Amino acid sequence: MMLLEDEIKRSCQVLQQGGVILYPTDTVWGIGCDACNRDAVARIYKIKQREDSKSMLALIDSPTQLYRYVAEAPDIALDLMAVSDRPLTIIYSNARNVAPNLLAADGSLGIRVTTEPFSQALCRSLKRPVVSTSANISGQPAPTIFSEISETIRQAVDYIVDYRRNDTTKSHPSSIIKLENNGIIKIIRP
Repeated sequence: MMLLEDEIKRSCQVLQQGGVILYPTDTVWGIGCDACNRDAVARIYKIKQREDSKSMLALIDSPTQLYRYVAEAPDIALDLMAVSDRPLTIIYSNARNVAPNLLAADGSLGIRVTTEPFSQALCRSLKRPVVSTSANISGQPAPTIFSEISETIRQAVDYIVDYRRNDTTKSHPSSIIKLENNGIIKIIRP
């Protein structure tokens, strides 16, 4: 079994080369790539058999990174992150500095600040956001532990992280909200 630091280094190398990884996040296991690499993002849509009109989210390692990827982050966003009792994905308008095919048709992007050790260290090491989408074919249930991930998904990625593979703690997707430009907060997934 690789040490956590070695796993991060190997995963980062794969992402820097435009590869796709299967990795643990602060929620469910995810399929990920460099969120700034258009070809890698397109490959994840293909792996998931998902229409590219259905946007995916990006993980970042700290709230300060948020300002690199959104034109405006309302103060309420930081307040909501601080009081949320579970991982919270916030959809921001006017996203920037990521692959264009990662954005929704309206230019928005879901971003989550991860505090899980592996995904946080990976984002920090890559110095870019990492795409995070559940490790399943679109329309199928999201696997809550590694052993539930289909062989189809496992075969489609370039690297599978060993860290937390044996963790049988059932995980759940994040809550999702959208911050509208007019100040309205829309709950997408409680």
